Amino acid sequence: MIGRVAGAPVIITPSWAIAAVLLTVLFAPTVEAYQPDLGGGIYVVAFAFVVLLFGSVMLHEVAHAVVARKLGHRVTELALTVWGGHTAYTGTSARPRDSFLVAVVGPLTNLLLAAGFWLLFDARIGGEIVPLLFYAAAFSNAFVGFFNLLPGLPLDGGQVLESAVWAATGSRYRGAVAAAWTGRAVAVGLLVVVLLLPLARGGLPDWYTVLWAVLIGTFLWSGAGASLRAARRREAVTRVEARALVRPASVVPTDASAADVARAAAAAGAWAVVVVEPSGRPVAVVEAPTLASVPPERLAATPVAAVAVGLPGGGWVELGARGEDLVDRVAALARAAAVLPVVDAGRVVGVLLVNDVVQAVQRARPGGGPPQGRSGRG
Repeated sequence: MIGRVAGAPVIITPSWAIAAVLLTVLFAPTVEAYQPDLGGGIYVVAFAFVVLLFGSVMLHEVAHAVVARKLGHRVTELALTVWGGHTAYTGTSARPRDSFLVAVVGPLTNLLLAAGFWLLFDARIGGEIVPLLFYAAAFSNAFVGFFNLLPGLPLDGGQVLESAVWAATGSRYRGAVAAAWTGRAVAVGLLVVVLLLPLARGGLPDWYTVLWAVLIGTFLWSGAGASLRAARRREAVTRVEARALVRPASVVPTDASAADVARAAAAAGAWAVVVVEPSGRPVAVVEAPTLASVPPERLAATPVAAVAVGLPGGGWVELGARGEDLVDRVAALARAAAVLPVVDAGRVVGVLLVNDVVQAVQRARPGGGPPQGRSGRG
């Protein structure tokens, strides 16, 4: 970890070194063509370009992270990798506009950087080497910006397309499917262009260009497939409803004793008892196993606070909660209690077990597994 941005750690992964070395070697011949008398300094200049490039990639990710946090997401990681970088954050955007803003700000940052580096290059300051670095940085940022705007997942342009289809159809799932398949089309199209364009001009494909096209196409195809699977899992989770998972509960006031709790639980056959204020707001829950640990002769003398688990403010689930809203709500409260009150129109109507929600999500998701956060890639 090299620091924190938007509350999240900034990480340089070991795989970044592979990309740094490879790009340094690839850029070195360009430097040598401009300044053949540099000797070993050729690689120093080439590495300086790599630092500029990955600095630009990191600014791309910082833009994602800052906007995501402004829109209410919790950013969990910014990382530089062999493929550039990614930003991970929890939760999902509630509106197409939010998803669009998080996605588009990254490529726009690169395009602004490209314009800035071009102006520096055009100023021709610093002899021969510095303008070369500015030119390379301008070109690479323009490439990263426009490439990421291609309309297919897992690229940022794919998330832009997903947002557009989502806004037009009202279905995020349809947007994700359209963007994922477009991403696969982009991957295939890239290979077709690299192979057929030289043939149409009467030449042969360059093996070096074909190799890069295969690597990038493979990345796009696999990323689009992962995005499609994630969309299917997300769509399946929309069928998970709090209403279908509610267990019976009774309520007692805050001045009740453990004996009152035992009578309330027995009378209603409740799985748990919810402690409520005079206004009806739930403030704690008493689980059956905890109550059973109190000796019968001590129930009347034991206050409810001694056997209850306190809840944070707003520590309940609405009866109508479903899908990702339900999952996010339960995940936020799971650290406080394993049993959560369920409220309808301000009245406690039952309890919800965190484990019941986890199992329902695992059953709904193809292949199972816990909910995952979104990532923006640079």
